[in-house]
Formats: sequence, structure tokens, C-alpha cells
Amino acid sequence: MGREYLDAQAANLTSFVTFITLHVLHARKFSVISTAGEKSLVHVTNKLLDKGFLGSASKRQERRFQYTNMPQLEDLRRELKSATDPDKAKLLQRFFKTGEGEYGHGDVFLGITVPRQREIARRYYELPVSDILELLKSKIHEERFTALVLLVHTYQKGDNKVKSKIFTQYLKHAKWINNWDLVDTSTPQIVGNWCFRRKNPDRLLRLAKSKDLWERRIGVLGSFTFIREHDLQPALDIAEMLLNDKHDLIHKAVGWMLREAHKRQAGPVHEFLDRYAHRMPRVMLRYAIEKLPDSERKRYLAQSKPQA
Repeated sequence: MGREYLDAQAANLTSFVTFITLHVLHARKFSVISTAGEKSLVHVTNKLLDKGFLGSASKRQERRFQYTNMPQLEDLRRELKSATDPDKAKLLQRFFKTGEGEYGHGDVFLGITVPRQREIARRYYELPVSDILELLKSKIHEERFTALVLLVHTYQKGDNKVKSKIFTQYLKHAKWINNWDLVDTSTPQIVGNWCFRRKNPDRLLRLAKSKDLWERRIGVLGSFTFIREHDLQPALDIAEMLLNDKHDLIHKAVGWMLREAHKRQAGPVHEFLDRYAHRMPRVMLRYAIEKLPDSERKRYLAQSKPQA
């Protein structure tokens, strides 16, 4: 009886530990648990198997959990590094204005194309959010870009709790989303989507008022989601707010959003241009009217203020 009792308890322990381990590993991408924490859990489980506490010897090997099959942050970094192109990296350093006093000062590039980064990212969709956020804090531009690709994917596949967590962490990590391509590839899908779902464009307006360049651009690009849903008001409000902004990256972003808004509803955008063309920075205006008939473009450009 004693032996049967011990076997029964061992079976129960086996089931419990197996359930906990599988549950954590299955939910890892939506969990705050770190890669190190998961690895420790798997290690303990396998040690119990090795000692014979979780079943007979004939079952131990088949029950072992293989951590090596899980996507890991260090593997992703290694794969990105292997795709380095030094010549292209030099071109990107210039294109993204990384010189002294420029908006991208100090950014480091590996020289990897966007399609290649997205191809690599697809193999790491199961990375937990904690690892993705760690990658986002990298000094290497492509690592931050890939982190944002993964964050967008996780946000889009997640439930409301996951979406809330990612939205919050995205804004907390905004200082690492510090170039225009990083903002543009992720803000509409995360910040814009969350604000639209919550019917809260005011959050975008607050971001657009920020002293930080990249937070302002996040505010602008967040309105793209509203535009796609034929709600132009946030974009028009932000455009009015930023008429006197000094940075050309904001001028370009606002002009782009006005152009996209015009595709959905021309009337409100023409009203905006009629009212503000004379105050709009020339770059902002050019971006906004790019797709208009030539006669209208000339009319609006004739009203625009000279460049400082």
C-alpha cells in the first residue's frame, strides 16, 4: 500500500509540474516572466526527471522539456549580426542623419534591409514581451526596428490585457523609439490602434504637445489609424497645433497625414488648407498637396509663407 501511495503521489506531482511548465511556456510571449526565469523552470523540471521523482526511467527522456527549441534573444541578435553589410551601414548612417547635432546622432547601423529584418523577425514571433523590450533598448538601430516589428505582431495577436500592457510599455520606452522609421513602422498599429479602440484621441494630442521630437511624431502618426477609419478630426487638430513646429520631420509627418486624410474626405482637408496654407511651413504644405491637381497646388503654394 505504501508503494502504491508513493507512486500515486509521484504521478500527481508529475502532472502538476508538467502542467505548470507547459502553461508558462505556452503563455511566454504574453508574460512578464523573463527568459532566464523560464529557463530555470525548465532546468528544475528536467532535474526532477533525472532524479526519478517524476516517473519511471523509461518515461523520463520523453518527458524532458527542450529549452533549446524556444526562440531566444541571443539567437536573434546573432542572426541580425550575421546579416551585417558594412557598406550599406555607412549609407544608412548618412541617410538617417547620425552626425553631430543631427536628429539621429549616435545611432549605430548594421546595414540590414527592412525586408531582411522582417524575414528574420518572423522566426522569433514567440519571444516574450520582456525580451522584446530588452531588444528595444539596444544601441543598434536594426535591433530596435526588429523589436518593434515583434511588438506590433504581439500586440495584434494579443487579447485586450496584452494590448494594454504593450501600449503602456511602448510609451514608457519611447526614448528608444528615436528615429522616424521606428515611429512610422509601429505607432499607428499600437498607439493609434489603442487610442482608436478606446475612443481617446486626446492622448495623441498630449503627445503632439511634447517637447520631445519623437513623442510629437508618435502623436502625429497615431492619427493615421483614425484617418484609416475615416475620422479625420484628430489629424486636423494635431495639424493645427503643430503649424509653428520648428522641425522638418514634424512638417513632413503632418503634411503626410493631411494627404492621407484628403484621400478619405477631401472637403475637410480643403477647408483646412484654405484657412491655414498661408501659415503652414512650406515642406508641410508640399507634402499635403502632393496629389492635388497642378492648378490647386500652385494656388496653395502661392499662399504659403517663405521658409525661415
